[in-house]
Amino acid sequence: MTGAIDAGPAAAGAGGTIAQGAVTRRTGPGGGDAPALAVRGLAVRYGAATALENIEFAVPAGTVTAVAGPPGSGKSALARVLLGLRKPTHGTVQAFGAAPRTPHTVNGVLVPRGLPAKRRVRDHLLAFAAAADVPDGRADEVAALAGLGDETRTRIEVLGIGEQTRLAIATALLPDPRVLILDDPVDGLDPAERGWLADLLRRHAERGGAAVVTGRSLAALLPAADALLLLAGGAAVYQGTPAKLRRGYPDRLIVDAATPIALATHLAARGYTDAVIRPDGRLAVAEATEGIIREAAAAARVRIAAVVPDPIHPDRVLAALTDRAAAAPRTPGGISGVLSPFAAHAAVGAGRVEPPAPYGVSR
Repeated sequence: MTGAIDAGPAAAGAGGTIAQGAVTRRTGPGGGDAPALAVRGLAVRYGAATALENIEFAVPAGTVTAVAGPPGSGKSALARVLLGLRKPTHGTVQAFGAAPRTPHTVNGVLVPRGLPAKRRVRDHLLAFAAAADVPDGRADEVAALAGLGDETRTRIEVLGIGEQTRLAIATALLPDPRVLILDDPVDGLDPAERGWLADLLRRHAERGGAAVVTGRSLAALLPAADALLLLAGGAAVYQGTPAKLRRGYPDRLIVDAATPIALATHLAARGYTDAVIRPDGRLAVAEATEGIIREAAAAARVRIAAVVPDPIHPDRVLAALTDRAAAAPRTPGGISGVLSPFAAHAAVGAGRVEPPAPYGVSR
């Protein structure tokens, strides 16, 4: 990477843990009580193929919503609709209570990036600054923000993939949009660049802006996310906060016990009821510490050979949800068992999903 950037504080969380803390939400710049972005009853079809079905969510000002799913789940189709580049088959999109009309309200980045290979970085930014009717100095500001201040005379074709993505984001930032839509921005970014992106999104939200960011990796999106929308086959399989998702898929301790049933019984008597015997005969225990497990084992006179941590990776959670959705029957409203009523913008993504079966992620 030629144009170097520093990894900000958010990079520390990029390794893949689902945050458990609450998020403080901020009021956006104007717009009354309307959310920064509101999507109702959205459907996109290409002939007989359905790209999106019955998608409903709201993004309050001061928050970031992460949209994750496997290839073909509808993420890019959603980004195009949010940017006004694709008319939905059904449904509506509003920004601050009205249809998005200018890049000063909603702007973003799509895949492919659409960067002219032979143009130099600053010339590219100046051309788009003129189109957005912003001063030339804004081009230098966003170049510096993207860590490309030393690359302004470099031809775009010479830039690395991560640098090109940062240039595309810098281009989208020229009109200082209130709502930022980034389609798969983490693809090709190194850890430092991912930290930069998470910090950029958090700073944008702290100023009262809002953002929707898509990607195939849930772990890569979590550092900046206040709310999640997980897609499979064009339908929502989860809507809610990272903390809520985390509670459904906790980390576990894997216990090699002589008599796991007896240990599970004693743990349940102490209030630790989420313990499941794995196919290999070991006991998978959630919420209890190793000390509590060993105390229960001693009381039950159960010999323990080993206790091994088994932290669950967010992308395993995503795979479990999307794989389950792929096997579920489809209904006119989407995937059977998944509800996604329109959520008031004060409770982002409050759609419900059936509680996951205990230990629902295959190990």
